[in-house]
Amino acid sequence: MGKLLTNMGKNLIFFIPCFLLLASLLHCIHAVQYIVTNKVPNTPGGKLFDREIGVNFTLLTLETVNKFIWKILEQRTAADIKNVPVVNLYISDFQGYAYKNGDNINVSGPALDMFYYPRNKSKFFFSSLMYHEMTHVFQWHGNFTAPGGLTEGIADYVMVKSNIYEKEKYTKFGSGSRWDEGYGVTERFLEYCDSLRKGFTAELNKKMRYKYSDHYFVELLGKPVDQLWREYKAKYGKKQVSTADSFGTMFPGVKY
Repeated sequence: MGKLLTNMGKNLIFFIPCFLLLASLLHCIHAVQYIVTNKVPNTPGGKLFDREIGVNFTLLTLETVNKFIWKILEQRTAADIKNVPVVNLYISDFQGYAYKNGDNINVSGPALDMFYYPRNKSKFFFSSLMYHEMTHVFQWHGNFTAPGGLTEGIADYVMVKSNIYEKEKYTKFGSGSRWDEGYGVTERFLEYCDSLRKGFTAELNKKMRYKYSDHYFVELLGKPVDQLWREYKAKYGKKQVSTADSFGTMFPGVKY
């Protein structure tokens, strides 16, 4: 604990230990401002957001998710972390579920109204989505050279690690036809790669800071990605995987 000294018997002066001062400085360096705007408050989806989720809950969730992403992707210093001063989240009117645009997250009001059943699970569904979408804001993607399916898989990977997702309905191991198919298919493959080398997914993300190459799999695991995929499929080949399990999105056919 820090030392507490008195000055002239009246003024109190706290001396903060170095490690606490460092933690405070890192917090300032990593500080991100979150802004939440419901642009459709008078629509069914906008009303559901205000009633079941709310701005205050969303702000707390964004901060919690942000810190979790840094932890899971092992981004511990300012040098590791993407510089994102502000994250804007909008509840808007568009077809689909959600998408990232720059450092902005857009969530469909109509989708909230359509998919959030039962209503009392709305915060759970929304939190699960935030783990995915916020990862898109803070992950590396090789200056957009990484396969889209890989970045989607890493975003789902963080969501799965959070333990806030529908486990019974989620993609089964062995699903899919390509390692970079995206979402749950790629997420399960990344978990398999993690089993071969602890922290693989975080290391792969770090390597993608400036560019992407399939050779990163060789560097980290000693095998080409296509060989790893074949071995992964062989490991789970005896399992019967339904077509419904293969794509692995939160809601069938809906991308985010």
